[in-house]
Amino acid sequence: MHHPPNPPILYSFQSASDLGPALAAFIAKAQKESVEKKGRFTLALSGGSLPKHLKGLIGNPAIKWDKWQVFYADERVVPLDHPDSNHGLCKTELFQHVPIPAENIHTLDQTLLNDLEGLADAYEKELIREFASKVTARFPVFDLILLGIGPDGHTCSLFPGHELLAEENGWVAFLEDSPKPPPKRITLTFPVLNHATRVAFVATGESKVDVLSTILDKPEEGLPASRVKPAYPGQLYWFVDNSASAKVQYSASSFKL
Repeated sequence: MHHPPNPPILYSFQSASDLGPALAAFIAKAQKESVEKKGRFTLALSGGSLPKHLKGLIGNPAIKWDKWQVFYADERVVPLDHPDSNHGLCKTELFQHVPIPAENIHTLDQTLLNDLEGLADAYEKELIREFASKVTARFPVFDLILLGIGPDGHTCSLFPGHELLAEENGWVAFLEDSPKPPPKRITLTFPVLNHATRVAFVATGESKVDVLSTILDKPEEGLPASRVKPAYPGQLYWFVDNSASAKVQYSASSFKL
């Protein structure tokens, strides 16, 4: 029996600095449940403004770093030390400050940066190694995927009007025509996002105010972020601040101020 997705749960905070500790507590709780259930915690991260909101995890005694398996929800096809690298950003903001084993962070194969198809295939194989023996689903089931949104409503490297929005089979896709630089990217696909146990969007600031109300109040417009709807019993969360949510009408779930 197919259940419709659960409605998103929206948390709106006075400021971005209030959001950080709540997000850290949410991640710690997701980790605790996952580790108790299966001895590990699988997480996919984006770049952009997201990594700076993860500082509440640094020095947090609830985090069992050795149980984490970290993937990237999308990544720019650049060397890991390049300013455009999502991994580089996550490392600067979080990973270099915590005792996570290096082998638990799954980065792009640096020998394949000139072969987009090979790069995407190799990253999909990384996912298969982590998930295939442990799940029976056709797609990996992440414990948590953390995403941002762009002012155009894109998430990961899934952009409005792009052919990748229709990808239904692959786990990892590549594009070489990103509308914002750098043009070459690797991204998880909608089926992977929508098989996760939890997906949480993080969006703060006035620049997100119009797109956030479109995503939440007018999902029929079909912006990429509106298409993230984890299948039941998965759950979608929004962690936003009041300046980003100022125009949002949506209140079908716990709306906390």
